[in-house]
Amino acid sequence: MTPGPWLAELTTDELDGLLQRPPVVALIPVGSTEPHGPHLPLGTDTLLSEQVCLRAVEKLSLQNIPTLIAPPIGYGVTCYARGFRGALSLRAATLEALLGDLIAGLLDDGFAHVALVNNHLEPEHAAALRAAALAAAAARGEARVSFPDQLTRRWGRTLTEEFKRGDCHAGRYETSLVQAARPGMVRGVARELPALPISLATAIRQAQGAPVTFAGIGMDRAYTGAPAEATAQEGEESYERLATMVVTEILERLQPPSP
Repeated sequence: MTPGPWLAELTTDELDGLLQRPPVVALIPVGSTEPHGPHLPLGTDTLLSEQVCLRAVEKLSLQNIPTLIAPPIGYGVTCYARGFRGALSLRAATLEALLGDLIAGLLDDGFAHVALVNNHLEPEHAAALRAAALAAAAARGEARVSFPDQLTRRWGRTLTEEFKRGDCHAGRYETSLVQAARPGMVRGVARELPALPISLATAIRQAQGAPVTFAGIGMDRAYTGAPAEATAQEGEESYERLATMVVTEILERLQPPSP
C-alpha cells in the first residue's frame, strides 16, 4: 500500500521509511469550532485548512517534496462568536504553547519543515500562530517553519473581493470553499439568506481594542457577506490561491535564492 498524505494513517515503520529520504514537509491544519451561520458546520475553518493542505501536497509533489498532513487542530481563539452555541475557544497562550510543542515534536522527528495552515481569521488567533511560528524559527532556524497568512497584504490581495472587504465570515467566500470541497455540508438555507454587508475588519478597527462580538456588530445569525451567491467554481479558484500561498512560502524557505 502506498502511504497517503495523512500522518495519522501511517504506521511508525512507514513514517520512518519516509523520513529516511529528506526533505519531508509537515503541514498542520488549524481551524476552529465556532458558528458559521445557519448554513455551514461548526468545523468549517478546520475543513478549509484540511482542503488547502491536500492541494498543497499535490503541488509540492510536483517539486519532488514529500509532504504529510498532521492531525488537525480543530480549536482556536474564538471570542467573537461568544453567545452562540458551539463557540469553543482556547486561550491564546494555550494555542501558542500547543502549536509550539507540535512544531518542535515534528522537527525532532525528522521533518525538514513544518507549516501552519490556518483558515480561522480572528486576529488574536492569527497572532498566536504567528508567535508560535516566530518562536520556532528563532530556535530552529527560519528554514524550518512557516505560517503562510492570508491576512497579510501579500496574500490577502490575491483573494476575492468579499474577502478583501472583510464581510466574508460564512459569506460567499467561505460558502464557496465548502461548496467546492463538501457540497453536502452546505445547508439549503444558504440560498435564502439575505446579503449582510457588515465588514468584520472595519468593526475591529473601529473598536480600537475594545471587545468585538458577532452579535454586537449586527451578525445576528453568525454570518456576514452573501452566502447565497456562493459557487463551487469560486471555491476552487480560492483553493488554488490558498494552496499557492502555502507552497510558495515553504519553497522560499527550503529553496532560498542563490546569493
